[in-house]
Amino acid sequence: MNKAKDLSAQAMEYVWTYGPKVVLAIITLIVGLWIIGIITKNLRKVMTKREMDPSLVPFLTTILSVALKIMLLISVVGMVGIEVTSFIAVLGAAGLAVGLALQGTLQNFAGGVVLLILRPFKVGDVVDVKGYLGTIKEIHVFYTIVSTFDKKTVYIPNGDLANSDMTNLSQEEIRRNAWTFGIGYGDDVDQAKTVLKRLIDEDERILDDPEPFIAVESLGDSSVNLVIRAWSTAADLWPVHFDMNEKVYKEFAKEGLNIPFPQMDVHLHKEKED
Repeated sequence: MNKAKDLSAQAMEYVWTYGPKVVLAIITLIVGLWIIGIITKNLRKVMTKREMDPSLVPFLTTILSVALKIMLLISVVGMVGIEVTSFIAVLGAAGLAVGLALQGTLQNFAGGVVLLILRPFKVGDVVDVKGYLGTIKEIHVFYTIVSTFDKKTVYIPNGDLANSDMTNLSQEEIRRNAWTFGIGYGDDVDQAKTVLKRLIDEDERILDDPEPFIAVESLGDSSVNLVIRAWSTAADLWPVHFDMNEKVYKEFAKEGLNIPFPQMDVHLHKEKED
């Protein structure tokens, strides 16, 4: 009976001693999470209003949210009465164990930091990376979303992006197109150059500076190959490329210039009978 009374008294003592602390810690945790939500939400609005790079907005808000939540957790643990130093040591050991188990994830996190610091691309850029050609849609802490031109959504780990070759097709404002058109042996090369020059001059999307270039590139097996190099804005690159192919095909036919196909002459020799 006495033991039961002692246990009951001890329990009541713990309740009176730690109960208010636990309640206060829970209230602090709830209010703290609410305040952190408001802070990150307002930070996102401020960065969006100031037209900050869309690539940085989700990354910075996520980092701030995680950091504030860790600080809040440490504060709440201290309020309950747990030694903060010991808790940090335990948290560090647990973090090390988790880090070893999630090496790939941490590598992706580090890759995301590298990408957002060096900024080899931004949201909206057209890139050719890891065999995918498309537009950067979103950049997150651990992965980047690429929307391909055939409307596929590709999630690429940032660790792979930070350690692989990548071509950014949007970084420069102007781009160069290159065409090779063949004419038959015996066709007038100067006439072909005149037609190509006229088609270039008629297309307002092709820039005058840098100046377009037309020349005989090579003497092929079945054709004389002329090369064109002309510049346009990055947005007009492919429309200009496809339109020029069609125009040259039609104009060469009108001008009597042949676009030859690969062919081979075969000579048969009859052997003399003995």
